Amino acid sequence: MNMPRLRETGFQSKIIPRYIRRQSQIDEILKQIFIYGASTRLTAKALKPLIGEVSAQTISNIAKSLDEDVKKFHRREITEKYMYLFLDAIVLKIKTGIGSKSRAVLAAYGVTVQGIRQIIDFRVVDTESENKWTGFLQNLQTRGLTDDTLSLIVTDGSKALENAVDNVFPLVLRQRCWAHKMRNVANYLRKKDEKECLFEAKKIYSAENLREAKRNFQLWESKWGRLYPKAVECIRKNWEQLTAFYKTPKSLWKKLRTTNIIERAFREVRRRTRTMSCFNNVESIERIIFAVISHLNEKWRNTPIYEFTQNY
Repeated sequence: MNMPRLRETGFQSKIIPRYIRRQSQIDEILKQIFIYGASTRLTAKALKPLIGEVSAQTISNIAKSLDEDVKKFHRREITEKYMYLFLDAIVLKIKTGIGSKSRAVLAAYGVTVQGIRQIIDFRVVDTESENKWTGFLQNLQTRGLTDDTLSLIVTDGSKALENAVDNVFPLVLRQRCWAHKMRNVANYLRKKDEKECLFEAKKIYSAENLREAKRNFQLWESKWGRLYPKAVECIRKNWEQLTAFYKTPKSLWKKLRTTNIIERAFREVRRRTRTMSCFNNVESIERIIFAVISHLNEKWRNTPIYEFTQNY
C-alpha cells in the first residue's frame, strides 16, 4: 500500500499500522492456502491479480508462522479413543553442509471408535531405529494414547518397529502388512514363476476364513516349497501376525490386512513435496508435513468410514 507523504504531520492509517504492508487477515489467508497444498510460488502467482506482487520468499516467511502450530500439535493431549492403529514411515531428503541426507518421518494413523480417520502425530528423525520408534510411541502413550480400546496395530514388518511396538503396546494384537510381505516373497522367486506364484499366494489372505487360509497356504507350499523354500518360510515364520486380521469383523479385512490406508496419506505428502528435491532443514519438513496432515484431518473430521462405524 502506498502511504501519502505529508510535510508537517505524519500519516497514520487507522486500518493498517505503520510498517505493516498487509492486513493480518491476508497473511492468514496466505497461510491457509499453503496448508491446503499450493506451493509458495503458485500461491504468489495466483494471488497477484488480487493483492499485487507477493514474492515466494514472503509466502515462505508467512509459512514459518506455522512453527508454533507444529509445536502445539506435537504437545497436545490425545483424548480420542482408537480401535485401529497403523504405523509406517516415509523418507525425505534434507540439505547438509556436505550434501543431502535422508530423514525418516515416523507417522501414526488411527481410526477412532466412531470410525474417524486421523493422523495422530509424526516425528522427523535421522533413522528409523527401534529407539526412535519406541520414543515416538512412548510420547503418544504419555499424551493419552492408551491400549484399552485398541483392537489391532498394523505395521509394515520393519524389525525395529516390531520391537518398539512390543516395548510399548505388548498386549495389542498385531497385523503384518500383506503388501510388504508379498514384495518380500517376490524377492525369492525367478521372474518366470513370479506372476503365477504370487497369484496363488494371494489366495491365502483372500480366503473366506482362517481355516481356508491355512488350507490355501498348504496347497501353495506343496506346489512351490521345493522350488522356493525361502519364499515359503518368509510367510510361515510370520503366520500369526499375517493372519491376525481374521480375528476382526469380516467387513474390515481388506482395510486391516495392509498398511495401504496410511500409504495413501503418504501419497499426498509425496505429491506435495514432488517439486522439492531437498529440504533446507527439519523445520521446513515439519511445516509441509503438518500442512498436509492438517488438511487431511480436517477433511476426514466429518466423514467417518462406514465399515468401521458398523463394528463398534
